Amino acid sequence: MYNSWKRDLSDKGIELMSRIRGAVLSRGCGGLKQLSVIFRHMDIDFSKKLSMDEFKIGIQRFGLEDPLTDEEMQLLFCSFDTDDNLMVDFKEFHNRLRPAMSQLRYDVIMETFQTLDVNNDGQLQCEDLKVRFSDNVKRHPKYLSGEWTEEETLRSFLDTIDDQNNPDGVVTREEFLDYYAGVSALYDDDAYFDLTMRASYGLPKKGSNNNKK
Repeated sequence: MYNSWKRDLSDKGIELMSRIRGAVLSRGCGGLKQLSVIFRHMDIDFSKKLSMDEFKIGIQRFGLEDPLTDEEMQLLFCSFDTDDNLMVDFKEFHNRLRPAMSQLRYDVIMETFQTLDVNNDGQLQCEDLKVRFSDNVKRHPKYLSGEWTEEETLRSFLDTIDDQNNPDGVVTREEFLDYYAGVSALYDDDAYFDLTMRASYGLPKKGSNNNKK
């Protein structure tokens, strides 16, 4: 039965994948992160893979307005189980659910992350942001009013991108990409998304001398 489902996957599998992707996007820019956190918490053996039962529970915990039937759940699982080992790999799951982006959008997101990641350790923390945004902090209304310290102001930025249910003050490259893939889905035009990212983070305009390698 499993192999027959795999052979008949095509159209129905694509439809189910689109439903899940739509549900993720409906949760906003952090929707994919929310679903990924649910799945990671279920990976008690740290194998970075999920069985059918774990996958089903994870989808149910995420919650869909129109819940999947058992057959649809099985078919969706098959669509992620690309190597037919009855397990779903986290990385493959992530990559297939992440909203599609052009190379231009991917590149500007990665350029932004690399610019912010001052110590090149693959994650963003307040110490990284202090180097780039110290002046911005001093103009933030809550910093000016004394409600927030510099650290709290910078942390508020990280918390926007971090897991909303359990922010830890650390944003990895993958988390940053997931978040801005969600933001990217709100923009129809590649050039406008690129321009917005550069303006928001003070990156040189594309094609300027400072941006050439």
